[in-house]
Amino acid sequence: MIVVAGEALIDLVPAPVPSDPASALPQLLPQRGGGPYNVAVALGRLGSPTSFCSRVSTDAFGTALLSGLRDAGVDTALVQSGPEPTTLAVADVGSDGSAGYGFYTEGTADRLFALPPALPDGATALSVGTCSLVLEPGASAYEALLRRESGNGVFTTLDPNIRAGLIADADAYRERFLSWLPHVALLKLSVEDARWLADIGSDGDLEAHLAAWLDRGPAAIVLTRGGDGLSVWSRGAGRVSVPGTSVTVVDTIGAGDTVNAALLHRLREIDALSHAAVAGLGAEVWRDVLGFAARAAALTCSRSGAEPPYAWELSA
Repeated sequence: MIVVAGEALIDLVPAPVPSDPASALPQLLPQRGGGPYNVAVALGRLGSPTSFCSRVSTDAFGTALLSGLRDAGVDTALVQSGPEPTTLAVADVGSDGSAGYGFYTEGTADRLFALPPALPDGATALSVGTCSLVLEPGASAYEALLRRESGNGVFTTLDPNIRAGLIADADAYRERFLSWLPHVALLKLSVEDARWLADIGSDGDLEAHLAAWLDRGPAAIVLTRGGDGLSVWSRGAGRVSVPGTSVTVVDTIGAGDTVNAALLHRLREIDALSHAAVAGLGAEVWRDVLGFAARAAALTCSRSGAEPPYAWELSA
């Protein structure tokens, strides 16, 4: 079983066609989201046994979030609950489909996540990341979960999915990120996140930072480059890249989360959910894994909000 730990929230996304174009207020539609939540749903839709580990509100939004997980076949036994409101993220979608976010996080339920005593006996992988590793006090509990399960031999993945507006002290967060790497088997980053974490501009030497991060512990680092595709830096195959899949982009909400899920799903299918197995993968296997992730992400980009594909859509 793959355990995904982190926040579940509600994305408020622009309506495809405003009900009143002359209105001064934007027309927003609530959709289920949050990076880890999207990863769990995507894994469930792809057919991987998945459990979600988080803290969710008992309000109407929280009920809808749990319903979405169950509809995708995701186990919710590890979900904690509380009466605090659900976190909201207001999406601002650009003309190219890219999305920025404003967050309403004060006093919300997911921030009060507590370290569970143990994961299920069948847990083989743990995926963490996004806002859940920023907002205290829950962030420290998620960090403790990562360190504990890595020490227990669980295959761990990290997707920082940077939301800079939530990070009060960038330098402190960058140091914290470095401290996680010895406990991470697979690191997944967008090129924008990688440059933010490296604190360099578009002309900086990103590859040098990727090599340094790889030396700290991960078996591989996957870098997403939007429409330009995906690349991996791994201990066994060096650098391998695949192109993006051409698609009419509605928005990019959930695309990176779909990549994360697709990587885990494909690695599970080839029995490679271990640090040693990922470190030893060859270039051709990585092209297959990355290509699958690129196709899955493209389908997510072809529809509004975080709507990852089902297994049948990728086998058609």
